[in-house]
Amino acid sequence: MGKELGGGEEELPLFETKEARFRGAYKVFVSTVFVGICLIWVYRLTHIPRAGEKGRWAWIGMFMAELWFSLYWILTQSSRFKVVYNYPFKERLSYRYKEKLPDVDIFVCTADHKLEPPTMVINTILSCMSYNYPPEKLSIYLSDDGGSELTHYALLEASSFSKHWIPFCKKFNVKPRSPGAYFAQQIDGGQDITYAQEWFAMKKLYKELENRIDLAIEMGKIPEETRDQRKGF
Repeated sequence: MGKELGGGEEELPLFETKEARFRGAYKVFVSTVFVGICLIWVYRLTHIPRAGEKGRWAWIGMFMAELWFSLYWILTQSSRFKVVYNYPFKERLSYRYKEKLPDVDIFVCTADHKLEPPTMVINTILSCMSYNYPPEKLSIYLSDDGGSELTHYALLEASSFSKHWIPFCKKFNVKPRSPGAYFAQQIDGGQDITYAQEWFAMKKLYKELENRIDLAIEMGKIPEETRDQRKGF
């Protein structure tokens, strides 16, 4: 695997190349198929009906069809005989070409707060906000066709929670970055005590967020305190 040079110094590669497994077995299989194809060609050529015999042109037509598909199969083996996979190092790619990365707009759409609970919607939003991408080049929009104030309220709560969640994701390289899916997993016992403390603290914040949103949905309205503070309701 080659390495690129830049700035007079050797840089780390941007990807790793690995060959597919069990290629030897596939080559043996291809070889046996090729031998079978050659035998079919020989049989077709040596058993062509004589001129005037019944079925001569049908035989020739079958041979031409087999010849065409056999040649097509042989040509396609050029892309299958040695299969390799390239695994990019995303962190290195982002670091090296950070200034050249394009702006990205993400649209999250919802329509009915009953069929698509606000908690599920904000989990999608928080996951997108936590992408490993330059934040100044990432814009996320929520389109609510139903115009529900409950979804709007959930988004405001998620905005406050994101100030804690995004730094937590970057600090510990959290995966998955949807808090609902992440906290549904068991805590990794191999991590240090600092991680455990912050994990429990973050989970508590998320549960409080869920409870506030679920309570508003159950009541069918947002808290009056929030309504008085925000002009959007």
